[in-house]
Amino acid sequence: MALFDFLKKKQDSPVSAILPEQVYKVAEMQLKDIIAPSALGVNPKSLSLGTNVVRSYFVISYPRYLTDNWLSPIINLDKVFDVAIHLTPLDTGDVMKTFQRKVAEVESQIMTREEKGLVRDPTLDVAYKDLEDLRDGLTQAQEKMFEVALYISIYGNTEAEVDKVENEIKNILESRLVYVKPALFQQDVGFLSTLPLGQDKLGVKNKLNTSPLSSFFPFVSFDLSSDKGILYGLNRHNGSLILFDRFSLENYNSIIFAKSGSGKSYMAKLEILRTLMFDTEVIIIDPEREYEYLAESVGGRYFDISLTSEHHINPFDLPHPTEDESPSEVLRSNIVNLVGLFRVMLGGLTPAEDAIIDQAITETYALKDISGDVDFTKLEPPLLSDFETVLGGISGSEDLQQRLSKYTKGTWSGFINQPSNVDINKKLVCFSIRDMEEELKPVAMYIVTHFIWNSVRKDIRKRLLVVDEAWIMMKNDDTASFLFGLAKRGRKYYLGLATITQDVGDFLKSPYGLPIITNSSIQLLLKQSPSSIDMVQKTFNLTDEEKFLLLESGVGEGIFFAGLKHVAIKIVASYTEDQIITSDPSQLLQIKAMKEEVSASKGL
Repeated sequence: MALFDFLKKKQDSPVSAILPEQVYKVAEMQLKDIIAPSALGVNPKSLSLGTNVVRSYFVISYPRYLTDNWLSPIINLDKVFDVAIHLTPLDTGDVMKTFQRKVAEVESQIMTREEKGLVRDPTLDVAYKDLEDLRDGLTQAQEKMFEVALYISIYGNTEAEVDKVENEIKNILESRLVYVKPALFQQDVGFLSTLPLGQDKLGVKNKLNTSPLSSFFPFVSFDLSSDKGILYGLNRHNGSLILFDRFSLENYNSIIFAKSGSGKSYMAKLEILRTLMFDTEVIIIDPEREYEYLAESVGGRYFDISLTSEHHINPFDLPHPTEDESPSEVLRSNIVNLVGLFRVMLGGLTPAEDAIIDQAITETYALKDISGDVDFTKLEPPLLSDFETVLGGISGSEDLQQRLSKYTKGTWSGFINQPSNVDINKKLVCFSIRDMEEELKPVAMYIVTHFIWNSVRKDIRKRLLVVDEAWIMMKNDDTASFLFGLAKRGRKYYLGLATITQDVGDFLKSPYGLPIITNSSIQLLLKQSPSSIDMVQKTFNLTDEEKFLLLESGVGEGIFFAGLKHVAIKIVASYTEDQIITSDPSQLLQIKAMKEEVSASKGL
């Protein structure tokens, strides 16, 4: 169109007068060409913007009193619309002259009725009092007068959809005695008045003073934006950004509850990707091998923990004592954790067996000259086979030896009866236990978390530990207790614990489930199943509206809790982030095919 207009203006000029660079410049695409709709239709009651319909309204009258947050139900309405508030301050001197005349008129009407012996008109009395109070406020500079215009433009795919939203908005406003009308035959002017241009082309104004005008303040919904941190998502109430730094809260823990396929792992991977940009190390326990591509993309390390894996962790490894700890305290704490591990490995212990195991662990360390009185940081720790040897010399341990043999001589001997060869000195480290037998997964998760805890205590740095499918650890009291210990003590070592689970029932059945939740400053609830929603509602003190919101939420939608505030959240990711963190099988197959195609082309 621009080129056509240009050539039309030049049609009477010689051809030589039209320079080629002028034609090229006119044909350039400008910003307004990109953001403008494909077509525009102006109708008496609406506008057609491409395939959408927009209808504009103006407020014609307000009640005598405007309550605080009266605009809140409109602002937080889950519909697509624009609201424009135009304010024009008035000169107080000019307003006072108008008031004097108006007060005189009302006072004259009251006196005339009294002289005629008519019954007192309450409307005139109220108007006279309001005018006098407002005039006093203006005189004492406590109030100012403004011309106020409030416009609303509603968007929809069809006229019927716009009519439905119109009725909803009208019902909300009219219940507060605020009345609106459509801008008939002025829809184009009304639409321009609601655009963020600061231009009031419609000019339908009301005069209001400062006190009622303050109730127009539109930002009344909860906001969770901080001046630092990462982007968790969008606030579904007002479209604002949810920016938060977990390491600025009283503890650094978080928990995610969601049904399968609701986007919990997607959210966790998105947080990991963004957290890495803020000099934070991330350690992941991955039960389903979902984080392998993420680790590969960011140059991290990926360890496969299984019976046939080349990666081994020795549970008898000891952490280095910190400045405020003695070697005896560290050794004693590690022995307690190992007793808990053997409870998990051996399917529970009687009190007598518990005492035998405790004695055997102490003697096993002594076999390597490790005690609470020496510096053991440079000594080689014992292995499980050493523990078995010591256990064989203790009377009454025959049954324990038999149950332990599968870990030292049987099919499971390659799992933990080896020196540790795992180094987690990377920005991102992931431990996969997908290929571990189901019976051994709780044992593997306990050993891995114990190894991570020892490494964290050895060198304090800002870290995030992500435990996916945490319900596996919650099925056993010892593993659940250890996870709770991480949640309570992690802050001291600059460690944040992020637990993710889909089985809310199993998680909350454990006596440590609720304490882990209460020790998590950030909590994220995504779409829930009807079978577990009542338990979730009771645990998090949700209203019925929030309960139904979780039932009806889409993938990546839910409620985000941070401290005492919570908002409805929608998780958003860029295209590049999505390609790295997606768990959608169809997308993963496409990515795999693209990688194979690239590899094949390089081979050629």
